[in-house]
Amino acid sequence: MAIKFQYNKTSLTNLGKQLKVRQNALPTLKNKESALRSSVQAAKAESERLADELEASLQRYDYLAALWNEFEPGLVRIKDVELSVAKVAGVKTPRLDRIHYELKPFNAFVKPAWYADGVDILKELSRLGIESEIFEQKRQILEFNRKKTTQKVNLYEKVQIPGYKEAIRKIKRYMEDEENLSKASSKIVKTRHAEEEEASL
Repeated sequence: MAIKFQYNKTSLTNLGKQLKVRQNALPTLKNKESALRSSVQAAKAESERLADELEASLQRYDYLAALWNEFEPGLVRIKDVELSVAKVAGVKTPRLDRIHYELKPFNAFVKPAWYADGVDILKELSRLGIESEIFEQKRQILEFNRKKTTQKVNLYEKVQIPGYKEAIRKIKRYMEDEENLSKASSKIVKTRHAEEEEASL
């Protein structure tokens, strides 16, 4: 990326300010990238743990498979899932607050004794599935933001900061050369005046 500049003090000042902004922002960006990286790993681990727990729960209740045929379809329904926003390293991510279930009324005296347990099992399995999915979404959001932050760190570190330093160096060198030329030309003019005065005497 070529940095546009002019060979004057205003441009030098502006470039100096831009360089300072980037140099000050870089440590913060690096910390954010590091925090996002560890948060991505934590969200991934939690999502996998919940998915494994769901799988284990399904296997644990496998012996009830024949009984589920007696279970009334639509007895338990997810009415709503309440989510809130949790900030992780300045990034908004979803967090599960509550799952609202709708339970059709049933006669406990007529239905089998395990019906109430079946309702609790379904609630637990659905909670694990939903929570695992939310952690996966969280991981994707954090991963996307981590990539963007990494790109910005690389842009600042490898392109912009060296570019601004180089531009500042060029302007300073140019201005020094201009000053030296100015001094040299004024010396020549003085010497010439002195020689002309001597010649006229």
